[in-house]
Amino acid sequence: MVAIGIIFIISGILLGAFGSHSLKQVVSSAKLASFETGVRYQLFQGLGLIMIGLQQTLEVPLKSFLRLNTLGTILFSCSIYLLTFSEYISLPNYLIGPLTPIGGSMMILAWSILLIQVLRKTK
Repeated sequence: MVAIGIIFIISGILLGAFGSHSLKQVVSSAKLASFETGVRYQLFQGLGLIMIGLQQTLEVPLKSFLRLNTLGTILFSCSIYLLTFSEYISLPNYLIGPLTPIGGSMMILAWSILLIQVLRKTK
Protein backbone atom coordinates (compact mmCIF):
# COMPACT_ATOMS: atom_id res chain seq x y z
CA MET A 1 0.00 0.00 0.00
CA VAL A 2 2.73 2.45 0.96
CA ALA A 3 4.84 1.61 -2.09
CA ILE A 4 1.87 2.21 -4.40
CA GLY A 5 1.17 5.53 -2.67
CA ILE A 6 4.76 6.62 -3.12
CA ILE A 7 4.71 5.61 -6.78
CA PHE A 8 1.56 7.74 -7.19
CA ILE A 9 3.39 10.68 -5.60
CA ILE A 10 6.53 10.34 -7.73
CA SER A 11 4.61 9.93 -10.97
CA GLY A 12 2.22 12.74 -9.98
CA ILE A 13 5.14 15.13 -9.55
CA LEU A 14 6.59 14.05 -12.89
CA LEU A 15 3.22 14.33 -14.66
CA GLY A 16 2.58 17.73 -13.10
CA ALA A 17 5.92 18.97 -14.41
CA PHE A 18 5.17 17.49 -17.84
CA GLY A 19 1.76 19.16 -17.92
CA SER A 20 2.99 22.57 -16.92
CA HIS A 21 5.96 22.55 -19.32
CA SER A 22 4.85 20.57 -22.35
CA LEU A 23 1.08 20.27 -22.54
CA LYS A 24 0.14 23.95 -22.53
CA GLN A 25 1.49 24.28 -26.07
CA VAL A 26 -0.40 21.19 -27.26
CA VAL A 27 -3.84 21.12 -25.60
CA SER A 28 -6.51 23.68 -24.77
CA SER A 29 -6.56 25.38 -21.38
CA ALA A 30 -9.71 23.41 -20.46
CA LYS A 31 -7.96 20.12 -21.21
CA LEU A 32 -4.88 21.25 -19.32
CA ALA A 33 -7.08 22.07 -16.32
CA SER A 34 -8.55 18.56 -16.51
CA PHE A 35 -5.05 17.07 -16.67
CA GLU A 36 -4.04 19.08 -13.60
CA THR A 37 -7.15 17.83 -11.78
CA GLY A 38 -6.08 14.26 -12.50
CA VAL A 39 -2.60 14.95 -11.19
CA ARG A 40 -4.01 16.58 -8.06
CA TYR A 41 -6.27 13.64 -7.27
CA GLN A 42 -3.45 11.17 -7.94
CA LEU A 43 -1.30 13.03 -5.43
CA PHE A 44 -4.10 13.05 -2.83
CA GLN A 45 -4.65 9.33 -3.31
CA GLY A 46 -0.96 8.62 -2.94
CA LEU A 47 -0.84 10.58 0.29
CA GLY A 48 -3.87 8.72 1.61
CA LEU A 49 -2.34 5.34 0.83
CA ILE A 50 0.90 6.34 2.49
CA MET A 51 -0.81 7.62 5.64
CA ILE A 52 -2.88 4.49 6.04
CA GLY A 53 -0.04 2.13 5.18
CA LEU A 54 2.52 3.75 7.47
CA GLN A 55 0.08 3.74 10.36
CA GLN A 56 -0.46 0.01 10.04
CA THR A 57 2.91 -1.66 10.45
CA LEU A 58 5.92 0.00 8.85
CA GLU A 59 8.56 1.85 10.77
CA VAL A 60 11.06 3.46 8.41
CA PRO A 61 13.61 6.21 9.04
CA LEU A 62 12.15 9.52 7.89
CA LYS A 63 14.92 12.02 8.65
CA SER A 64 16.41 12.28 5.14
CA PHE A 65 12.95 12.11 3.56
CA LEU A 66 11.69 14.94 5.74
CA ARG A 67 14.70 17.18 5.09
CA LEU A 68 14.72 16.67 1.31
CA ASN A 69 10.96 16.92 0.98
CA THR A 70 10.72 20.05 3.10
CA LEU A 71 13.56 21.88 1.36
CA GLY A 72 12.38 20.70 -2.06
CA THR A 73 8.83 21.89 -1.42
CA ILE A 74 10.04 25.27 -0.19
CA LEU A 75 12.36 25.77 -3.18
CA PHE A 76 9.81 24.51 -5.69
CA SER A 77 6.69 26.23 -4.43
CA CYS A 78 8.25 29.47 -3.26
CA SER A 79 10.15 29.91 -6.53
CA ILE A 80 6.87 29.54 -8.44
CA TYR A 81 5.20 32.07 -6.16
CA LEU A 82 8.09 34.50 -6.64
CA LEU A 83 8.06 33.97 -10.42
CA THR A 84 4.34 34.71 -10.44
CA PHE A 85 4.95 38.11 -8.89
CA SER A 86 8.47 38.80 -10.23
CA GLU A 87 7.37 41.79 -12.28
CA TYR A 88 6.01 43.42 -9.13
CA ILE A 89 8.89 42.70 -6.76
CA SER A 90 11.84 43.38 -9.07
CA LEU A 91 13.48 39.97 -8.82
CA PRO A 92 15.17 38.71 -11.98
CA ASN A 93 13.76 35.43 -13.29
CA TYR A 94 17.23 34.04 -13.99
CA LEU A 95 17.88 33.97 -10.24
CA ILE A 96 14.55 32.44 -9.26
CA GLY A 97 13.85 30.11 -12.20
CA PRO A 98 16.56 27.50 -11.52
CA LEU A 99 15.21 26.93 -8.00
CA THR A 100 12.03 25.32 -9.37
CA PRO A 101 13.60 22.25 -11.02
CA ILE A 102 16.09 21.89 -8.15
CA GLY A 103 13.22 21.80 -5.66
CA GLY A 104 11.20 19.42 -7.84
CA SER A 105 14.18 17.10 -8.15
CA MET A 106 14.63 17.16 -4.38
CA MET A 107 10.97 16.19 -3.87
CA ILE A 108 11.29 13.30 -6.35
CA LEU A 109 14.50 12.16 -4.64
CA ALA A 110 12.84 12.36 -1.19
CA TRP A 111 9.92 10.17 -2.30
CA SER A 112 12.31 7.77 -4.04
CA ILE A 113 14.34 7.38 -0.85
CA LEU A 114 11.14 6.66 1.08
CA LEU A 115 10.09 4.09 -1.52
CA ILE A 116 13.46 2.31 -1.24
CA GLN A 117 13.21 2.27 2.57
CA VAL A 118 9.66 0.88 2.43
CA LEU A 119 10.61 -1.82 -0.09
CA ARG A 120 13.62 -2.84 2.04
CA LYS A 121 11.47 -2.97 5.15
CA THR A 122 8.81 -5.16 3.53
CA LYS A 123 11.30 -7.79 2.30
